[in-house]
Amino acid sequence: MKVLVACEYSGIVRDAFTKAGHDATSCDILPTESEGKHYQGDVLDILDDGWDLMIAHPPCTHLSVSGARWFTEGKKPMYLRHEAIEFVKKLMDAPIDKIAIENPVSVISSYIRKSDQMINPYQFGHKEYKRTCLWLKNLPKLKETNNVKEETDALPDKEKHRIWWIGGGKGKERSKFYTGIADAMADQWG
Repeated sequence: MKVLVACEYSGIVRDAFTKAGHDATSCDILPTESEGKHYQGDVLDILDDGWDLMIAHPPCTHLSVSGARWFTEGKKPMYLRHEAIEFVKKLMDAPIDKIAIENPVSVISSYIRKSDQMINPYQFGHKEYKRTCLWLKNLPKLKETNNVKEETDALPDKEKHRIWWIGGGKGKERSKFYTGIADAMADQWG
């Protein structure tokens, strides 16, 4: 299967699909952090390249609910949110049979449509909370593979909710994807 992993610089999802035997390419405006097929540039330039599946991680900076107050308080111009929504629409409308859009709880649900599924890393072996939405086209919902919620709940808040404690200016670290979820995507959607 020819797989495009859009807006991914880490190579985590790309590598999971490659390991499962697929022809996977990541794409981001940033260079990749790991060896593998990577297109550095605008993903919109390669959407028509005959992909069977696209998993897209559009930047959440102007989409996430956690940052919504910056727009309502006038600290960020609203056109940034509208541009981000238009980018997501282009990804959703890509001429690709199977599509998954991944983002934290965001305004995609109010501007475009509700997500098809919400998952947490603890459902895939990571002792952490980070509610993540999936908007799916011609794909089944992901089935959890290793639920460690009990162990996660026993951890101190700063560990199980680590993503909230990282602090500002750490967007790249916050956006790192979880290998357990990537492996589940490759196993179940590949």
